[in-house]
Amino acid sequence: MQALLAAGMTPEDTLLDIGCGALRLGHKAVPYLKPGHYWGTDASLALMRHGRFTELPDPSALPEDHLIEDAHFAFPGIPDSITLALAFGVFTHLPQSALQTALASLRRFPNLRATLFTVFLSETPGPTRQPDGVVTHPDRPPYHLPEAQIAATIADAGFTPARQPLLLPRGQVLWTAT
Repeated sequence: MQALLAAGMTPEDTLLDIGCGALRLGHKAVPYLKPGHYWGTDASLALMRHGRFTELPDPSALPEDHLIEDAHFAFPGIPDSITLALAFGVFTHLPQSALQTALASLRRFPNLRATLFTVFLSETPGPTRQPDGVVTHPDRPPYHLPEAQIAATIADAGFTPARQPLLLPRGQVLWTAT
């Protein structure tokens, strides 16, 4: 929530929570946003449904059809009204091609102001010990990428890249694509 609020999120925004899992963010965002303004995607519909019933104080505040099973970042059934998107801890576990696909698919949302996402960074071609001790890799999870490569991936998708200074868990780095 802190990162989204810093990016200017208001209750009027319509948020797409990519890789929302059991609603770690959703349990805070759903009550904050106007009714119907939260959408979540994940590879597991069962996990999202579980989160809806166990994490939300009022599960009826989040219509079940706002939780979309989507393992390929195609965002099926997500309305054009999306203004902000967040993918926290998603692309740290997927190859760079997943980030490229997601950013390309996000271009279809005409009202999208910004997408926030996290990655691990490293300039070395081999395993890297991140500040908290987690070891990341260029070729298997958890993945890391060079900073210039992230910036180029964002730019190639037609967005403006910006690395954010916010300190995140496990040494993840927050980026904004506007």
